[in-house]
Amino acid sequence: MTALLDLSDVHVVHKARTGGVFRRDRVYALTGADLTVGPGETVGIVGESGCGKSTLARVLVGLQRPTAGTVRFRGDDIWALPADRRRRMIGASTGMVFQDPSTALNRRLPVRQILRDPLDVHRRGTAGERDERVRELLRLVGLPASAADVLPGQLSGGQRQRVAIARALALDPDLLIADEPTSALDVSVRAQILNLLLDLRERLNLALVFVSHDIQTVRRMSDRVITMYLGRIVEQAPATAVPAGARHPYTRALFSATPGLLDPIDPIPLVGPVPSATRPPSGCPFRTRCWKADETCAGAMPPAEHEADGHAFRCYHPVRDGATDRELISQAQERT
Repeated sequence: MTALLDLSDVHVVHKARTGGVFRRDRVYALTGADLTVGPGETVGIVGESGCGKSTLARVLVGLQRPTAGTVRFRGDDIWALPADRRRRMIGASTGMVFQDPSTALNRRLPVRQILRDPLDVHRRGTAGERDERVRELLRLVGLPASAADVLPGQLSGGQRQRVAIARALALDPDLLIADEPTSALDVSVRAQILNLLLDLRERLNLALVFVSHDIQTVRRMSDRVITMYLGRIVEQAPATAVPAGARHPYTRALFSATPGLLDPIDPIPLVGPVPSATRPPSGCPFRTRCWKADETCAGAMPPAEHEADGHAFRCYHPVRDGATDRELISQAQERT
């Protein structure tokens, strides 16, 4: 199957003034990212705050140009294309749903114009066809036709996020990027938005990249789960393999922080804070907090180990297949 989107050795480095007027540090937001998204596939991305999830999402949708590496959409290197062609191709084929609909939507425009804007910019259809598409989009996300005439501020948070989803779908994209789409919403409406995204994925045959700090939700929604740590993708696993079949120590520690109610146990203990993205550790970035780390881990980033089911991880000392959280907790406590 031809990949819809393919990232190869992608790096994003920002310059930040952190040590005074004359000193500019480099922030390593994304390092050596390799990722493929297939048509109709749902890929979940998890990791702690600041690990590079949102940067990766912006690279996927063409909003962030990599410092190095290649981003291909349907085989075309998007940053090698002329700017106008890149905007047409990515703008029409991808959509993005941002974290907070209150800031993502223009509060001065009625919903009708918000949904028409992508159609106007890309000159899709006649004026009448664009109006019909607006009505169709409202139906698609479960909003009444009367919502077209109101301002975003007159809607609830859940309704605003439905409008944001409708706008992302206006041009009938192949790929939808959802970056923390429920974190700004009340708990009571989060499930509604998640169910809407799942329903749209099935009805429209969308590829979906779902970014969230809610790792259990990511696991339930995704075909494949990507774990990020300090700007690096450290593991890619089928959703059915996590958490019990995860091989990277960080993935196991991350999922252990939200244990099931039927068997509550303490999370796997990690020592120390997450290192700074301006001065990441040598070798494996997780080694400064990992109970399995040794001198080998400090030398170089571990190469990717691939398993038959598409499972891949970067670790010199992976978790034994079938190891329980209780075993790992005991091992970690012995090292701390």
